[in-house]
Amino acid sequence: MHNVDVIIAGAGSAGVPTAMALGAIGVKTLVVDANASPGQGDNKRAIGGIRATHSDPGKILVGLRSLEIFSTWKETHGDDIEWFRGGYLFPVYRDREAGALMKLLPLQKRFGLNIDFIDPRQLRRIVPGIDPDDLIGGTFSPDDGSASPLLAVNAFTRKALENGVRFHFNERINTLLVEKGRVVGIGTDKGIYRAPVVVDAAGAYSRPLCRRAGVDIPVVPDSHEGAITEPVARMFTCMVVDLRPGPGSKNYYFYQNIHGQVVFCITPDPPIVGTDTRETSVFLPQVAARMVSLIPRLKTLRVRRVWRGCYPMSPDGAPIVGWNPEIEGLFHVTGMCGQGFMLGPGMGELAARMIVANPSEQDKTAIELFSPARQFSEVREELK
Repeated sequence: MHNVDVIIAGAGSAGVPTAMALGAIGVKTLVVDANASPGQGDNKRAIGGIRATHSDPGKILVGLRSLEIFSTWKETHGDDIEWFRGGYLFPVYRDREAGALMKLLPLQKRFGLNIDFIDPRQLRRIVPGIDPDDLIGGTFSPDDGSASPLLAVNAFTRKALENGVRFHFNERINTLLVEKGRVVGIGTDKGIYRAPVVVDAAGAYSRPLCRRAGVDIPVVPDSHEGAITEPVARMFTCMVVDLRPGPGSKNYYFYQNIHGQVVFCITPDPPIVGTDTRETSVFLPQVAARMVSLIPRLKTLRVRRVWRGCYPMSPDGAPIVGWNPEIEGLFHVTGMCGQGFMLGPGMGELAARMIVANPSEQDKTAIELFSPARQFSEVREELK
């Protein structure tokens, strides 16, 4: 039996940054993961986009802090995580999307976003060759960007190790130990570890993990596919998000990474619920047709690889971060809805402050919005 202050279940997009932040303030932390190294779950399946451009004030605030960490990581810590400041662009062709985006601007600016609605001429300068027919304009946030999920999670792991965090890989959690309504540790296939706090950072697998403590957390995984092309000369710098629905999908998004490869993903409609990560024959022709329709010169690109990952979805599209209302000592950093990589560093710091009972005044907005005890609705965030 090994005693620590905090045990984190999961060494991915949420678990590693949380461990890094806890270690930085002297909390004795152990991270346990069934995989052989960090980020080997859905973190490595993220496409790498990083934005603070959200419609939820809590996610804007956390996203801004994450952007700050990603964008300054190399100069602060020396690791090249392939940060690239390209911005996020939401082009609109219908009054419906234009009205929704413009309605969000006052809130986004009030919480510190550098964002504006731009006209078609400005938009075509940012993405040359974009379909000009019926183009109304769009919102552009130039401070958003991208980075390598695997390089970033490994850099965060190295920093966490420097901060005194211990990692146990190739170790599966079999049970959460609960005594008199309080979590007291975990049991794995290799031993028992005791701690007054256990952090659920299990993402798509949070629900089965928490059921081992007799509680239900409303996290439902659904599958999304992504792909990457060969590298080509720079065509555009930003993430392009087309909010228009299409056959079998709500929206799609793509960007050109630091190596010149175009990386892309689609949001299925209806959702493909479950943890199946096998690629399909449907995804590539579906998304390629939409991308080429928007930017015709993409048609010559050759796709190198397709993959599939899981989004841990909450009922309202917002993260679930905070103390479990039923089991004392069980803390959740989950339900990131496919945004765990981009929100991870800022969310890890927020979680660490909450765990040691030292939240800032600004944290209160996010704490309330992300609370596991909140009343969940079926209304999703507008930019999800």
